Amino acid sequence: MRKFTDRELVIATHNKGKLEEMIDLLGPYGVTLTSNADHGLPEPEETETTFVGNARIKAHAAMKATGLPALADDSGITIDGLGGAPGVYTADWAETPQGRDFNIAMERAWRELEAANAPVPRRAQFRATMVLAWPDGHDEVFEGIMPGQIIWPMRGDQGHGYDPIFQPDGYDITFGEMDRWEKNKISHRGRAVAKLIAGCFA
Repeated sequence: MRKFTDRELVIATHNKGKLEEMIDLLGPYGVTLTSNADHGLPEPEETETTFVGNARIKAHAAMKATGLPALADDSGITIDGLGGAPGVYTADWAETPQGRDFNIAMERAWRELEAANAPVPRRAQFRATMVLAWPDGHDEVFEGIMPGQIIWPMRGDQGHGYDPIFQPDGYDITFGEMDRWEKNKISHRGRAVAKLIAGCFA
């Protein structure tokens, strides 16, 4: 496992909230964090069929464009009763001509579970895979998984994506009902970041 000794790290995202989250987590290690937006970088096309493949595309694209180490993640939800779908297509299920609508995606997930007569509890996992890439091409991979179940109807207006229908194991509320910072501590991304910090920063 390679230790991170550089002073600057590019977070390969245009998502301001994700950058703020990473600054909160990695700030104590004396690293200056910037984002794709800060460097004027486009979003690369995600052509892989796995989370690690897409995270690797994003991390290496940002690293090559800036000459700096870069960190990217790819995440989504896998639903057992749907054979692991939507998986890497988690966001695609929400696409409409007017932009992403995750209500449509959640309704589709439930409709397909009903059509499949999937057994209850309807198990699912939020998954996040992070790739940290260095300018010499070396990278390290970290995966975080949050197991839980799909519930219906939707509950809560916190979070984003499929959060209102995902109830994490050990809780009687959904991610959509959970405080953002509380969720970050236990989420799939939080677990991946904990492994990243233990492996490369601590």
